[in-house]
Amino acid sequence: MLKDNKSLLSYKTPNAALILEDGQIFFGQNMGFEKNVIGELCFNTSQTGYQEILTDPSYAKQIITFTFPHIGIVGSNENDNESHNPFASGCIISSDIHNPSNWRSKLSFINWLHNNKLPCITNLDTRHITKTITKKGAQKAAIVCNVNTKSNFKEINNQIKEWSGLENLDLAKLVSTKKQYNFNESLWNYEKNNYEKINQAEKSHTVVCIDYGAKKNIFRSLVSRNLNLTIVPADYSYKQILNLNPSGIFLSNGPGDPFATGKYAINTIEKLINKKIPIFGICLGHQILSLTFGAKTKKMHRGHRGANHPVENLETKKVEITSQNHGFEVLANSFPKEIIETHISLFDKTNEGMKHKYLPVFSVQYHPESSPGPHDSRYLFDKFYESIIKYAKEN
Repeated sequence: MLKDNKSLLSYKTPNAALILEDGQIFFGQNMGFEKNVIGELCFNTSQTGYQEILTDPSYAKQIITFTFPHIGIVGSNENDNESHNPFASGCIISSDIHNPSNWRSKLSFINWLHNNKLPCITNLDTRHITKTITKKGAQKAAIVCNVNTKSNFKEINNQIKEWSGLENLDLAKLVSTKKQYNFNESLWNYEKNNYEKINQAEKSHTVVCIDYGAKKNIFRSLVSRNLNLTIVPADYSYKQILNLNPSGIFLSNGPGDPFATGKYAINTIEKLINKKIPIFGICLGHQILSLTFGAKTKKMHRGHRGANHPVENLETKKVEITSQNHGFEVLANSFPKEIIETHISLFDKTNEGMKHKYLPVFSVQYHPESSPGPHDSRYLFDKFYESIIKYAKEN
């Protein structure tokens, strides 16, 4: 029996619905592009950065519930996109989208949603939705447009149940670049009010980034360390990467099940590890690197998504406030003896980082490059740079 929830229906006539796998229906108003979508429902607790979140390729095939009510108030601009277009399936907001009030805004959030063909339901009870996810775990769900409270949702509910979900799903190839290219944009220059372009001829060491769904601010964080950066597709071969003569390898974030992506990625990474080239992984890159060493991953109950997650650095005993977005975790008890756990979540003690005892290889589950923030963990890019300098001197 389908159950509806009208607790925040307000005075407006509903024209869209969020339908959950467990049968719950939430009615609201679609302020975005009119399109029906199916994806995994999640929530994000960030108070800023909604444009960066929606354009993060790691959100492919996911419907994002924003717990913060004031989404859209700073509008949108071309500089804040983390990729060329949104990969999220849609978004859920508790309040109306108002006119933007920010000097950087070039386009209202509503127009941005329409231009990017992204559905967005407003005036929903996001607290109830968040509690449902917290209690029952991540669910398959659908956004359906042009409906009312008397619509029949039996067919779409069947489609939700038939969708495979994110487990065993490789999405890296879907969001990855299709061809090799160079990137030369550095971090935001507050004095010049832009992303500074750096002449790659001035830099001496090449880093190859394997793109599983990378965010642009990762690229900028590497370029700002005076590194030549070459981006390659997720399925690039070991020989193709080695022909670029890298002094470092970066394994990016990305969507989907790491086990599925690992079926073609692990063989390449294993060969690169044997070359003793410095390797740094983030998010999905951390998971695939861990799988390469023989560790195991599993789907989390609800995942970690937000910009306020405390992580303990087990080596320094310091706490870092981090940005996170992952629905799978690495099982620390499955690490082999040559791998050291370096970071843990202070929310649930799940693994947040590791390093090899003897090789210049390390990774973290969270996002040290996070834009707009926090920036507590940007030292990790310096650590990677130092390992590259050492490798270059010895080879």
